[in-house]
Amino acid sequence: MRSKGVLQAEIELQVPFFDVDMMEVVWHGHYVKYFEEARCALLDKLGHNYVQMRDAGYAWPVIDLQLRYIRGAQFGQKIIVRADLVEWENRLKINYLIVDAASGERMTRGSSVQVAVEIATREMQFASPKALIDAVEKVVA
Repeated sequence: MRSKGVLQAEIELQVPFFDVDMMEVVWHGHYVKYFEEARCALLDKLGHNYVQMRDAGYAWPVIDLQLRYIRGAQFGQKIIVRADLVEWENRLKINYLIVDAASGERMTRGSSVQVAVEIATREMQFASPKALIDAVEKVVA
C-alpha cells in the first residue's frame, strides 16, 4: 500500500450513465478524468491551481500516467477519489486511490507526473518554480 502524501484531497462521485459501457461498467479511459477532478481539488486545497500556475507563467503537462485497475466501477455507484501530493521539488507527482464509498473497497490506484514548462519559451524546467514550492511549504508547514 502506498503511503499518504504531504497533502490529500478527496472527492465523491456518483458514476453517471454516460461514463459506462453496455455492461454498465466504467469505460477505462474515464478513470483518468476522475483522477483529474481529484487533482484539481488537491491543487485548489494547495492554493496553486491551474489558473494560478498559468498566471505564474508555467504550464504543467502530464508526462507520465500509471493506472492499476482492481475492480471496475458501475453505473450509479458512489466512489471516493483521493489525490495525494508526494513530490513537488522537481516535478509534481500525485498518487491516486479510488474506493467504493460504501465499503471502502479499493477499486483503482494510479499516479501522474507533471513537469513545469515555461509558457513564454516552451522550455521544460528541471526544478519546480518558486511559486509552487512556496505554496506547498505554506500549506504543509
